Amino acid sequence: MTEVAKFYILSHIFISFIGAVLLLAIWYHIRNRFKQLLEENDSQKRVDKGLLYLSFAMFIWVIAGCWTYTGTAFSFTESQGFQLGLSLLSIVNNMFLLLALFYFYYAPKFIYNNEKNIKKIVIVIIVTSLLAFIISPLLGENNIVYGIKISNIPELVLSGFLCYLLGISFYRTFAFRGLKIIGIISVVVIVLTFISQLSEVFLNFGDDFTNNFIRICAKTSLISIFLVLATTWVIRLAGMPKPNEMSISFLDWSLIKINIPTKGIFDQTIDFGSKTTQYKNLLKLAIRRKFGEGISQSILVNLGGEIKNQTYLTRIIENMNDILSLDDSQKLERRDLFTFIGESRYRLRIIPENITIDKNLLEEFSENIDNEEYMSICN
Repeated sequence: MTEVAKFYILSHIFISFIGAVLLLAIWYHIRNRFKQLLEENDSQKRVDKGLLYLSFAMFIWVIAGCWTYTGTAFSFTESQGFQLGLSLLSIVNNMFLLLALFYFYYAPKFIYNNEKNIKKIVIVIIVTSLLAFIISPLLGENNIVYGIKISNIPELVLSGFLCYLLGISFYRTFAFRGLKIIGIISVVVIVLTFISQLSEVFLNFGDDFTNNFIRICAKTSLISIFLVLATTWVIRLAGMPKPNEMSISFLDWSLIKINIPTKGIFDQTIDFGSKTTQYKNLLKLAIRRKFGEGISQSILVNLGGEIKNQTYLTRIIENMNDILSLDDSQKLERRDLFTFIGESRYRLRIIPENITIDKNLLEEFSENIDNEEYMSICN
């Protein structure tokens, strides 16, 4: 083992361990401090575990570093057992990163809260990693062609896909929180992370010092981005309105009064005007939340549901922000007013006691709407 390689492996172990412990400690503190906000829905205890899975991924980096150091020190890095260990650690690491993205609000739609697609991608990860392990002994001397290690190509492609998902998710998360520069930096760091893995396939890519230097810079920077992400999450939760402090009153068609002290909104009147679809969707959510029980408090938001697309929920929030002329620190997000409870269902976060609907408006709505369930709820 060269001194450069030894320095890199030991630094990798130490930095990853410290980063994992810090992220785990932050997650634990957030979990206790904001427990009520993270577990609003009594029927389904959903906790944002994104940071937890990121910390687990870093612990896997620590284990992988220890495994590599041991294999190098005792000269069995070429054995099948060593390669199997690396393949299994790679599978677990990629799975933790993918599970973390499952909780990223700004992750691509086919990942965020989509269990079916997550399961499919997990299967792809397992198959790809095992395929890389099986191919190596089968190819034998033909495994390396023109300085390219064929057996490592599947894992590089998979790594590129995960880096793509991480890049999009991190950029969107930071950009939507007013930290666009950090979003750009995070993309650069993730690209650097991908570049650091090129030497595993292209054996002539860089020298030993350069490759290890890129790896340590990428790893350290990525951990720093994780910690910044944790900080923004704390800020986001601290500024998130509590359900029992918000109130909404439906005064007349297209007219509401809303109160959200955390956002500096005190009994502000909003006139939706010609945007009747937005008003009706908000009224539907309010009626279900106030008069419904259990699952009937929520609305199905998909092609076959009452609300056809999540975009309709976003438009309600955007319209309210425009009418109220809120600055960046006050602007409402979709999560401030709507709670996702699983299986494409959303409900209003405001507690039933703080929802007021004009009696005449409610009667007119129940008479005009062509939906027996709504009529029974309203009555």
